[in-house]
Amino acid sequence: MTRPAWRSLALTALWALVVATFALAAYSLYRAGSLDEVSVLEALRSILAGLVLTWWTQVFTRYTLSEAVPDTDGVLRSLRIILPWLTALRLAMFLLLLLALGSGLAVTASPVAVTALVTVSAGFIFAKNAVFGTLARWAPTPGDVAGRVRLVQWLNTAAALSLALGVVNVVPIAGLGSAENIDIAARVVYGLHALLDTAAMLLSLKAVQDITAP
Repeated sequence: MTRPAWRSLALTALWALVVATFALAAYSLYRAGSLDEVSVLEALRSILAGLVLTWWTQVFTRYTLSEAVPDTDGVLRSLRIILPWLTALRLAMFLLLLLALGSGLAVTASPVAVTALVTVSAGFIFAKNAVFGTLARWAPTPGDVAGRVRLVQWLNTAAALSLALGVVNVVPIAGLGSAENIDIAARVVYGLHALLDTAAMLLSLKAVQDITAP
């Protein structure tokens, strides 16, 4: 497959992920039925993720054309400003998860499964921040091989953790929450979003990797 073809596939997947992420925000509110703290935080997280991904995709579009994005560029500046807020919100919700687990939510659940949930969730947050942050840092110098290699490495890591998080979200953990109230629709929605995220990361990896190759 040619370089332009990989790039086109990556951009198609990324823009589809942008739409799906904003749709996930609306679904979070619809699923809750009424506004509460958790549903609002979930929706806000998806909205911020959608905004960050929108700006990241625009920068990525120019980066894969080997076009330097100056530090003064509005899109790049917006990405750099909002990214820490998204990461902070994700970390705050991760801490809420830890508090819930520590308060007895997972007392009857498998320790191995709970450990996997915590590890994958933390890894996903870190990897996603690294993917967005790496491009934000190296966008002004697209010809820098070290920057491209680092971006490829983080895209690869993020793809694996996106898939793992999708599995964690879809497969019920026995003893965690109410087994009688499994929301099949929600698991399908979050599972499909995770698959799209994984595909977008892998295609983006290939687009960058293909440009990096001589």
